[in-house]
Amino acid sequence: MAALLAGLGVWLAQPDANGDGKHTVPSAKGLPKNAASGQVPTGRCAPSAKLVPACGAWWGAYVPYAADGSLKDAVHGFESKIGRKLDLLYTYHDMSGKELDGQLLTPDEQELGKDRLLMLAWESTVWREPHHANYTEDQLGWKDVAAGKYDASIIDKGAERIKAYGKRVFFSFDQEVDARIKEGAGTPAEYVAAYRHIHDRFKQLGVTNVVWVWTVSGYLGQGNDKTIKSLYPGDDYVDWLGMDQYNYFACHNTTDWKNFDRSQRPTYDWLKSEISSSKPIMFAEFATVPDPADPTRQRDWYAQIPSTVRTLPDAKALVMWNRSVPGKACDLTVNSGEGLAGYKQAGKDGYFNQPVPPR
Repeated sequence: MAALLAGLGVWLAQPDANGDGKHTVPSAKGLPKNAASGQVPTGRCAPSAKLVPACGAWWGAYVPYAADGSLKDAVHGFESKIGRKLDLLYTYHDMSGKELDGQLLTPDEQELGKDRLLMLAWESTVWREPHHANYTEDQLGWKDVAAGKYDASIIDKGAERIKAYGKRVFFSFDQEVDARIKEGAGTPAEYVAAYRHIHDRFKQLGVTNVVWVWTVSGYLGQGNDKTIKSLYPGDDYVDWLGMDQYNYFACHNTTDWKNFDRSQRPTYDWLKSEISSSKPIMFAEFATVPDPADPTRQRDWYAQIPSTVRTLPDAKALVMWNRSVPGKACDLTVNSGEGLAGYKQAGKDGYFNQPVPPR
């Protein structure tokens, strides 16, 4: 029992609210009363306190809400198609504070998080349409975030909800940050200040169950390499590096088909050499469009993931983006056909069979 409680302390960092040695999470509206209900993984393949799997990589996805507004229904439906449970569920929120999109840890997220890891991406924007439907938004501005303008109304409330949830979560602030400068969010220096402010604010509030992920699009060239480097908050503030790389093919009016290796390895290598050689890397978004002239290409793209990722030893989480993006020929989903067949095959590989911490 003592060993079990010690393990729970490392994983969940829960307070002894009652002073009687029973580790419980403070009750809060809409949050679980006890976030420690399962045994912590042990053994050779147990993940680290920073959620780094020891024997392979997490298999995850971003899944859009179902037509009925349920995230649970959408995730369960997706998992039924791919023939397995996701290790990691990636969700996105704005900073509106609204229950629909602006409140971290919705009831569905809490329920799904019982036997999956959660990756919470928090954008310093207010979405104009539910679930960011057409990617229209208003920027709050990194300068104001860094100055604490939104601490009382937004930041602190989100921090307290994560703290009360208890289970360790991945957390990303303004993912694909290198693409946000042109959208008016601010300067690289202002982003670094905003990121560090949120990190430090969480620490001040006693939030110890967050694993910090710094996520960039990772598209190199045309001066973006220098920009990405200037956006890095520093090793003391980052636990994982995240990158979002795709094979867009005809979606961007090109004829260059990049297989999984060509689409991922260049940015992976660059992050290792130019940002940090010691941090684990999350493929925080990845996918491919189909090739209408050769549907098997899409199947093979996914089927080749297990063999390729074994040659990228610090790629410790792979999160598929199961959603179309604006534009012609931009269907990135694997809901049917050859894409589903290849993704389903890849997900059955033993490399993606890791012990997931329960709640």
